[in-house]
Amino acid sequence: MTDVPALADLQEECEFLDADDRYRLLIDLGRALEPMPDALKTDATLVRGCSAAVWVYPTVLDDGRLHFLADSNAAITKGIIALVLLTVQDQTPAVISAADIEGALAPFDLKNQLSSNRTQGIPNMIALIRQTADRYS
Repeated sequence: MTDVPALADLQEECEFLDADDRYRLLIDLGRALEPMPDALKTDATLVRGCSAAVWVYPTVLDDGRLHFLADSNAAITKGIIALVLLTVQDQTPAVISAADIEGALAPFDLKNQLSSNRTQGIPNMIALIRQTADRYS
């Protein structure tokens, strides 16, 4: 992700935004995601249970940290993915496995700010990321 503020800075910013501005923030975060090549958007990388199509592809960096490429066909969902990745991107598998991803996302109050269709796949994305980290631990 390019030029994305730290998660804590985003949390502070969100406190002062109305619903429309929060949507815009999510869309901007999604736009900042590292591009995912179309060749990686396959059935194998598709996250099940999301109302929009969501793909997550893990890569292992030379030092063993995990780097995720992700994309969605929906702008707001792509922003949610970006928030999730801010909690785990380029961390070691052990750090990711121990991370409280849900706790890190709680201040954004996504369940109350967005429709249930937009948030129903978040647990599946998180589960996939944790399973990946566990595989590489």
